[in-house]
Amino acid sequence: MAEVVVFGIAGEDHLWLADLKAGTVTRIDPPKQGALADADTLRKSGSTVVKTVNLAAAASSADAVFGGYMDG
Repeated sequence: MAEVVVFGIAGEDHLWLADLKAGTVTRIDPPKQGALADADTLRKSGSTVVKTVNLAAAASSADAVFGGYMDG
């Protein structure tokens, strides 16, 4: 099972690293080379890049998530 997930939010320049084992989320600098840098470039141009994640959704607050809502 994956222990970390890297994600970006539309409209934001930086990426985030969620460490599932530690229960933390940390802002990371954009990668400068490699496949992650290529994927970051694609997402900044409007593409969606997904690899071994089967659900990702933005929400306006934790309360919305716990209420079963996702932003559209």
